[in-house]
Amino acid sequence: MLKLFCVMITTIYTFLALIIVSALSFVGALTLTIGQERLKKALLYLVSFSAGALLGDVFLHLLPQMQENGFGSKEGFYILAGIFLFFVFEKYIHWHHSHTEHKEEIHAVVYLSIFGDALHNFIDGLIIAGSFIVSVPLGIATSLAVIFHEIPHELGNFAVLVHGGWSAKKALLYNFLSSFAAFFGAFIVLVFARGGGGSPNILLALGASNFIYVALTDLVPELHEENEKKKSLLLLLVFILGILAMAALLMLER
Repeated sequence: MLKLFCVMITTIYTFLALIIVSALSFVGALTLTIGQERLKKALLYLVSFSAGALLGDVFLHLLPQMQENGFGSKEGFYILAGIFLFFVFEKYIHWHHSHTEHKEEIHAVVYLSIFGDALHNFIDGLIIAGSFIVSVPLGIATSLAVIFHEIPHELGNFAVLVHGGWSAKKALLYNFLSSFAAFFGAFIVLVFARGGGGSPNILLALGASNFIYVALTDLVPELHEENEKKKSLLLLLVFILGILAMAALLMLER
């Protein structure tokens, strides 16, 4: 009876988190209400905060939890393998873009962006569900890290789709539809991974590798493009705030 109750709690928390994450697919509409220029100024700070939050979740929540489960060379290999897989996938996307004929470029970029976003959401579903299986506090911390990252991610994806020739309405609709891939990822974990011997650490390693890769290859390089000293200092402070936000969540685990 207690086990069934725990399963229900895990499922409820997972799907509540995914509903919030899916709702962020409409954040692109902000560009229509407050204007792209004003949003662009704030976007870099959102990127800095999310980079700090992702790395904070990895080193303050995911890796310590893996250590409690038993961290060895096998778990280190899982993380390295995850980083390698994300690198290969992103390389394939870039290769496909550069080998597309000019007339087909917009069409290819738009559909590859939707496919990439769906895969990204699927992985988010795996990571969130896997974290909640371990513990509710870890699930909350990981969900918040995903949410912080989703805001600049969805804004960027919306801009790509609109620039690629889609109307704002169509871009928002397809962004929302791609978000359902997260529910599919969570469903797989909740049904098949629960009770599996090494499954939690594999899923936590997937989350850690994904967050490390996204933060260090997609987000931090954007921050390096800012050369103004005052703005760079502010970005550094916001980056630290992202880490502190994850540190504050450690109180949930006590």
